[in-house]
Amino acid sequence: MKKRPRIYDGIAEEHLRDNRQMLFMSGPRQVGKTTVARQLADHYFDWDNRNHQALILAGPSAVAERCRLDVPMETLPVLAFDELHKFARWKNFLKGFFDTYEDSCRILVTGSARLDVYRRGGDSLMGRYFPYHIHPFSVAELCGKVTPGDLISAPTPLPGPRWSALQQHGGFPEPLLKREQRFSTRWQTLRKERLFKEDLRDLTRIQELSLLEIMARILGSRSGEQLIFANLADQVQISPKTAKEWVNTLVSTYYGFLVRPWYKNLNKALRKEPKWFLRDWSDISDAGQRTETLIACHLLKAVECWTDLGLGRFELRYIRDKQKREVDFVVVRDDQAWFLVEAKQSDTSISPALRHYQGETGAEHAFQVILDLPYTDINCFDYARPVAVPALTFLSQLV
Repeated sequence: MKKRPRIYDGIAEEHLRDNRQMLFMSGPRQVGKTTVARQLADHYFDWDNRNHQALILAGPSAVAERCRLDVPMETLPVLAFDELHKFARWKNFLKGFFDTYEDSCRILVTGSARLDVYRRGGDSLMGRYFPYHIHPFSVAELCGKVTPGDLISAPTPLPGPRWSALQQHGGFPEPLLKREQRFSTRWQTLRKERLFKEDLRDLTRIQELSLLEIMARILGSRSGEQLIFANLADQVQISPKTAKEWVNTLVSTYYGFLVRPWYKNLNKALRKEPKWFLRDWSDISDAGQRTETLIACHLLKAVECWTDLGLGRFELRYIRDKQKREVDFVVVRDDQAWFLVEAKQSDTSISPALRHYQGETGAEHAFQVILDLPYTDINCFDYARPVAVPALTFLSQLV
């Protein structure tokens, strides 16, 4: 199975070359974090390895001695700490290590839970790190885009077999590159088992993991739907507060993500209910939900990457009002609506809500993104009016 280059290879390499701050790279299990860390690190430490664990527990000076950080080198060595967030005092360890050895090395830290959520004890690490979010493969990456460059790229065609594999097997590296349905099914099952039987057990204090797993199964069939916590709580027989906490836990461990409503300067727009999306669209049977989730995952990857790289402050939102007019997504740039996206399987008739809300928000662009349209060599972002564009073209221009 041949490894494909990732944009994160270049992002991490550039950061470690140009910045003293630690690089925090977080993302779902089996998305490729360890691969990036191993190929860039001169010294690699995995918290799940008992020998590495013992060395970390011995303290910063023991790690520094193992890596010979007291010996000056022409190029600063890179130390990678994989899954370190599982260590209860990981934050204190890194603070002490960085404050002592920041001039002697560069530090890369990975985690399969959000490193900005699972901070336990001690003083803040603020100012000592930059966060990066690693996502599965996207259309742009499969087209060969290995450096983010500008916000929007020129359109690039993607060969049909790769596009089919991305839709069927998802963007996680192993199933995407193997392209065998039996393998994908077994891989998905194992990934979920490890999430519920290892990650959530190790990282949370939730006692009723069986109920949390039931809630996750319910959410697995509702990707792209509005989330009403009271209704979800009734189904699982827990309190709405607990349901909200558990959903946030599933978000923090990358099972899914929330897209919140955008209501700035919009009369009668809904303000509360978020929409829920899975991180892996390949596990969704409904064609409409699958299409919307695929596009949602691509848009989330773009806004998080642009934000991580300091190109602006980006958010992914949606719009829905009390008259039930809805636009699936709005990409917000520096607190202003930048472009709107309506996701469709095959319908090219422009949604009236898309036209309406482009006028209301003042967004520069409004796209009806069609999954079934063939690739067309156009720049989607040349158009100011609402247009129906092929998903292949539009997504190739992102990250």
